[in-house]
Amino acid sequence: MTGKHPARLHLTNYLVGSSPKNKPLLVPDNWQKFLPLEEITIAEMLKKAGYETALFGKWHLSKEKTPPKSISHNPGKQGFDFSFVTYKPIRSLKRAWQEPEKDAHNIDTISRLGIDFMKRKLKKPFFLMLSHNAIHDPLVSKSELIKKYEQKDQNNKPENHPIIASMVQELDNSVGDILNTIQELGISDNTLVIFYSDNGGNDAYAFQKPFRKGKGWLYEGGIRVPLIVCWPGKIKPGTTSDAMISSVDFMQTFMEVAGVVPDEENKLDGISMIPAFKQEGLKREKLFWHYPHYHKGSGMVPASAMRWKNYKLIEWHEQMLKNEKGQIELYDLSNDIGEQVSLVDEKPEIATAMREELHKWYKEVGAQFPSINENNKIFK
Repeated sequence: MTGKHPARLHLTNYLVGSSPKNKPLLVPDNWQKFLPLEEITIAEMLKKAGYETALFGKWHLSKEKTPPKSISHNPGKQGFDFSFVTYKPIRSLKRAWQEPEKDAHNIDTISRLGIDFMKRKLKKPFFLMLSHNAIHDPLVSKSELIKKYEQKDQNNKPENHPIIASMVQELDNSVGDILNTIQELGISDNTLVIFYSDNGGNDAYAFQKPFRKGKGWLYEGGIRVPLIVCWPGKIKPGTTSDAMISSVDFMQTFMEVAGVVPDEENKLDGISMIPAFKQEGLKREKLFWHYPHYHKGSGMVPASAMRWKNYKLIEWHEQMLKNEKGQIELYDLSNDIGEQVSLVDEKPEIATAMREELHKWYKEVGAQFPSINENNKIFK
């Protein structure tokens, strides 16, 4: 939303009350729990450039998830002219609109709103963000689709899950509806479309082959995500890129597309993706991640990570703060995409250099850290 790293904003988690208790570390007690209104969002930037803006779907940047407490920091307060916030189904509630046969994850609803917006707003350029709840807990989908995938020969493999597969198909169909509408409106040659996932899949349901772990983790199963871009006349169909790209890059990319001059006072962490789109070579060798929390759903513990070229370093906060063994892991993703063999002892010079670079980055962005839980004698 801002082109800034979560660590810089101290907005490193969103589940305010989900941190497990009685852990070795205490998470930062003053971490930022919502997106401040003074931060400039992609929508605000594009709106000033003359774009109509809309967001339909999930929104996890308010002070509270649901109205009325969420309204003060909902999309309408962050630059979106039109918005409609949706929520995932709640297991404990039996509501007609949450039934699996009736668009439980709002896939059709979100896409229909997007299509209606595009059909209404053709006098100005537009920015439309469809923030789908799927694919997410709870795993529910239409019974006919689930049955289809239950009958597949590969159904018993650990990386496959019939309900997830049916949810993927529902989402895929909605993406097709959006692309078809762009074609029907005759604007495909002047529209940049990006399909992106915010995190990896939940490995408790399906193995994230060939990656290790899944959502919530700093292993590749959690942070390596799909990114598909369609930009007729700019990107040659079938093009692939091995450039390192992050979601913090969307702001800079859209600024370049819209011809917006960067504001030097608004410090951004991203870079424009356009050189990668054009196969000109993206000048980036480093990426960083920082998560000073416990992730209740996945079991992830506080840690940070860094990419340098093909190497990946992970620094575990518990071991680091308690000065114990196993503080860091190092992987060569070009040979070990599953992150099975740590090279800390084999390549100590690379591990040391990357760790020093990671620590410099901590200072640059003002990263917050957990502290040792002195009240729990078990972990002292």
